[in-house]
Amino acid sequence: MTRWFEDIIIDEAFPLGSHTFTEAEIIRFATLYDPQYFHTDPELARQSHFGGLIASGWHTVSVGHRKMVDALFAEEERLRGLGQEPGVSGPSPGVNSMDFKAPVRPGDTVTYELVVTGKRPSNSIPGWGLLFNRLTAVNQHGELVYRSDLVGFSKLRDYRMPLKLRLLLALTRLPLIGPRIAGKA
Repeated sequence: MTRWFEDIIIDEAFPLGSHTFTEAEIIRFATLYDPQYFHTDPELARQSHFGGLIASGWHTVSVGHRKMVDALFAEEERLRGLGQEPGVSGPSPGVNSMDFKAPVRPGDTVTYELVVTGKRPSNSIPGWGLLFNRLTAVNQHGELVYRSDLVGFSKLRDYRMPLKLRLLLALTRLPLIGPRIAGKA
């Protein structure tokens, strides 16, 4: 979330909100990004073993990701409203797992939640930490439809670069020495 790495609490749940998938929206998304008949053609989908139109898994993911980004911005605004400086979220180095557990159908309302399941300082990027997150989505029946394990960067508030790294960085800026350190000599 948009909190400093030090302020992230393991196993804290962040409700991200709900979304109701409509037939028109499912078809529109699938037509653009995943044009398979069980996402785009209600009649063919009804005749198949799918028993009707289903949303693309990528549609389910995209809605959840949007909800997550909206929650980041809302948390930033909440902290600013309290007079606090929000943390800095970074990019994601990857997704460790992604499971589509049940189909999402027209009329389904899917509720998303993010939980930080672990964290550690980055081994490769000074001043940043890694957050290990689980994003889940359940339908109106409480059935899990989607789950993923995501990794994201979060900036450390109190990071001070070690003297050794500060010196190395300063040396890279010198005209005669810098290119040799950077391997460009």
